[in-house]
Amino acid sequence: MRLRLVPQETSFDFFSKWKIWLGISALMMVVGMVSFGLQGLNFGIDFRGGTTVRTESTQAIDVGVYRDTIAPLGLGDVSITEVFDPTFEDDQHVAMIRIQAQANGEAIPGEVIEELQQALDVVSPGIKFVSVESVGPKVSGELVQTAILAVALAIGAVLVYIWLRFEWQFALGAVAALVHDVVLTIGIFSELQIKFDLAIIAALLTIVGYSLNDTVVVFDRVRENLRRYKKKDLAEVLNLSINETLSRTVMTSVTTLLALISLYVLGGDVIRGFVFAMIWGVIVGTYSSVFVASTILLWLGVKRDWSKQANTAGNQFGNIDA
Repeated sequence: MRLRLVPQETSFDFFSKWKIWLGISALMMVVGMVSFGLQGLNFGIDFRGGTTVRTESTQAIDVGVYRDTIAPLGLGDVSITEVFDPTFEDDQHVAMIRIQAQANGEAIPGEVIEELQQALDVVSPGIKFVSVESVGPKVSGELVQTAILAVALAIGAVLVYIWLRFEWQFALGAVAALVHDVVLTIGIFSELQIKFDLAIIAALLTIVGYSLNDTVVVFDRVRENLRRYKKKDLAEVLNLSINETLSRTVMTSVTTLLALISLYVLGGDVIRGFVFAMIWGVIVGTYSSVFVASTILLWLGVKRDWSKQANTAGNQFGNIDA
């Protein structure tokens, strides 16, 4: 017996209360943008600048002990990551310590570096500072601009791709869903003041791809059903298409969430922000694929051109739980 989270055949009406669902989305987007305007994002070292220290020790690295040892120094945001490399010797343990830019300058003073080494030497005798590098505000500012450009280009590429594959109405619906997902993700990070760094930008781009995949599956089925049911109005075709792909959509999202939740619980502090962004993105991405993209398409309407032969390649497995 196959496991199904959703019955194979459903008949939910996704557009009877579309105003409520879009109202919730609009409200959350407004709250996120207001939060972003009032308190901004809690930028990590990547975007604020700071100092990176590479350490080497013969003692095994305990990130928690390192963090507790550094905390009394009052250096602000500190990120500690153990470095693994197959070329390392058995007694060669390397860590990267990243410290945010201080209020009086872009790099921490030399005497503070000495205090840091003395403090760590207590818990890891003989620790060496192999390199000390600083990232200034100019470089971090360029990273912010590059990150914004990367997300904008990704969404723009999606617009062109969907436009060429379907019609412009489908493209606008898909892009509206992606903008919805990105705004809500940035909004939750601003509201909760979770550290926002380059890993979160990677998560945003991954969310864009994941949400687009769900949307394309639904749109493929919509295009197929528009040719199959020529006398049904667009709302009926959209409802039918979403119901036909609903089992696949839910199963894919749930299995992805199971893996992400495991990473969030067991993966440690280093990747927790990235995984949280992915969990949130999968939830809002699935929601937007069903409600936002399809509702925008319903508003815009679709021109039915029966002169072209239907292309069903790639959507024959849209109703399979995978």
